[in-house]
Amino acid sequence: MTAQHRGTAPHHGTARPQGLGPGSGSGSGPGSRPGPDFDPGPGSRPGPGSHPRRGSGLRRDSGLKRGIDLKRGIDLLGGAALLLLLAPALGAVALSLRLADEGPVLRRRTMAGLGGRTFTMLTFRARGPLAALPLLLHVVRGEMSLVGPCPLAPAHPECTGEARRRLSVRPGMTGPWQISGRSDLPWEERELLDLHYVDHHWLGMDLAVLARTLPAVRRRRLRRASARAARLA
Repeated sequence: MTAQHRGTAPHHGTARPQGLGPGSGSGSGPGSRPGPDFDPGPGSRPGPGSHPRRGSGLRRDSGLKRGIDLKRGIDLLGGAALLLLLAPALGAVALSLRLADEGPVLRRRTMAGLGGRTFTMLTFRARGPLAALPLLLHVVRGEMSLVGPCPLAPAHPECTGEARRRLSVRPGMTGPWQISGRSDLPWEERELLDLHYVDHHWLGMDLAVLARTLPAVRRRRLRRASARAARLA
């Protein structure tokens, strides 16, 4: 008996497999079941596991928040401990500057902080690493971090445009620009180091920078002393 006598039409071309029609719930063609990334539209109730990316995003945001809180905790505890430890040095530098002349002890500059919020940065008028000791006050107050990009004025070109992402973290007392030879590097390379830190920083990087800061400062002072001795010879 032919197909016509059985009451069914002959197949022409590729037949549609059973279960692939609209609303059948499988396959990849029109009417197929929406995958995990499909937005089912208003009013629908996605089942468990239908939005895996949302869960991973929440975990990522939670991890980022924990990292920020941990960094701030280290800044607060470390900054306060260093302030107590270096209080005699702070007092001695301030007293020596006061006795030296009638000028102000502190230099005040307006800098761009986290999110572009400005603050008045205080440093001693002295040269060298002692000038940065008052920055510990800004670390404790939350305006700066122990490790971060170099502080810049709000009108600096690197605080605008694509490089503005440097303002997503607090400026630091030290950073990659410090341990890599701040006085020797051209500005373009220093800025690349800062942006690399902004994009990739984590707790291990901060600890490594802190561990290398004092040796880097010591090497820089020895180079300057050698250069002065060579000029006098």
